[in-house]
Amino acid sequence: MPVPRRTHRPDAVTMEVVELIGDVVARFYADYEEAAGEHALTGPQARLLSLLSVEPLPMRKLAQRLKCEPSNVTGIVDRLEVRGLVERRPDPTDRRVKLAAATGEGVRVARDLREGLRFAREPLAGLSDAERRSLRDLLRRMLDG
Repeated sequence: MPVPRRTHRPDAVTMEVVELIGDVVARFYADYEEAAGEHALTGPQARLLSLLSVEPLPMRKLAQRLKCEPSNVTGIVDRLEVRGLVERRPDPTDRRVKLAAATGEGVRVARDLREGLRFAREPLAGLSDAERRSLRDLLRRMLDG
């Protein structure tokens, strides 16, 4: 009978870091929801608009990035399209595929959302440039690992 492998228990500092990351994520989402509300958007609408402000994407890829069902993405795009923030266009490389793209107004609203996040203005702004770069590099390393 195989013996179960013993799992390594994280040390106290690792556990504290995990808790702090959780607190940062919760604070970011709360701030993002508030900023979205100031533009009469839901959190998912704001996140989708933010993604599309960078590049047009097919619905399937949007669903993957938002970690939701494609049918949910269709509804979100529909509501943003009615507001003139998003439009559907044919994919230039495959005319059968429709891309969702932010309109000029959508790009402006997405920029306002990012700039309106208190989380970015307050705690991160309190760090030096070198500290922000170090934090960025450490987070990238964690995500790549």
